[in-house]
Amino acid sequence: MTDDELNAFVPGPRCRIAGNGAGPLAGLSFAVKDLIDVAGWPTGGGNPDWERAHAVPSAHAWVVERLLSSGASIMGKTATDEVSLGILGENPFTGTPMNPAAPDRVPGGSSSGSASVAAAAVCDFALGTDTGGSVRVPSSFCGLYGIRPTHGRLDFGGICVQAPSSDTVGWMARDAAVFARVGEALFGEPTATALPHTLVVATDAFGFADPAVATALTPFVERLAGIIGTRRDETLAPQGLSVWKDAQRTLQSSESLRTFSPWLDRFNPRMQYSVARNLALAGLITDADRTRAALMREEARARLRLLLPPGTILCLPTTPFPAPLLGQSISALAFPRERITCLACLGGLTGSPQVNLPGALVDGAPVGLSIVGGRGTDSALLAVARAFG
Repeated sequence: MTDDELNAFVPGPRCRIAGNGAGPLAGLSFAVKDLIDVAGWPTGGGNPDWERAHAVPSAHAWVVERLLSSGASIMGKTATDEVSLGILGENPFTGTPMNPAAPDRVPGGSSSGSASVAAAAVCDFALGTDTGGSVRVPSSFCGLYGIRPTHGRLDFGGICVQAPSSDTVGWMARDAAVFARVGEALFGEPTATALPHTLVVATDAFGFADPAVATALTPFVERLAGIIGTRRDETLAPQGLSVWKDAQRTLQSSESLRTFSPWLDRFNPRMQYSVARNLALAGLITDADRTRAALMREEARARLRLLLPPGTILCLPTTPFPAPLLGQSISALAFPRERITCLACLGGLTGSPQVNLPGALVDGAPVGLSIVGGRGTDSALLAVARAFG
């Protein structure tokens, strides 16, 4: 598959940097989402006015430096939704990267280019960022292992900030063993040897997904339960998944507007309508709204602590449906975007680690099963992914 067919790399010369050949990831190649700094290469952010407003970085982001020193080599920088403010992967400035697993469908965003090249086997793994779902959603849509780590677990230095209380950097891979090896290098610890002993199935999340998705994921849940040992069914969000979504949207949008206001004020950048509209609507959020959302975040975190004592993980559909078809109107995609966020809000709201497990298909298109652990249990989730793979 050619670069032109994928449309997943940023335009211009390809960024290539060799890693330390002696490291634990020697021989592996990776791609870097164009929100993450690579020294000497522009960080374009998926928007031409963002790139013009920011100097070429003189240092690598922490995560890039760590991977290079571990032996992996950069083979390109990849497209993103504008400044990470998207969930489907369609960008009017750079176009839409191909979804190799379902070429008539979107790849998911905002780590769209990274998901595309990883799924096309152009590289061994790819870096993305995840604030509201931007690694988990494209992993589900493109059939990849993907992780949103515990919030704050990995240094976010040298990466375009969106909403600091939710921002994380993660990665995607086709192969479970490679996926886990990358985690060992970044977390600085071996993948856990002991697997969790209890699986909680989020019944409300499965009920929220399309029936075809719940049906397709059922054998994967049963297989996962067989690996773990004990299963029980629970309601994830007693207040309602849409209530959790509204709280996360309020907090994330408020922080996003605060982050980007200086750039908006100074440069009046060109932006696609859906991105500009959401930033404008964020200006209408009140202090009372933020207080209610912060209280709901505390409730959601308490709920996760109750559901996930040591040795327990939770599973739910990563997305409520497979990737939407390409080329749909903004209005047609408005409600599907909200439904995606209802399942993806868990990560930003609670800060818990979440891994997408691939393999299920609906109408020939991938859809993922997510596993979630308590804060700091990233290595245990990687161990489950490796056992599952």
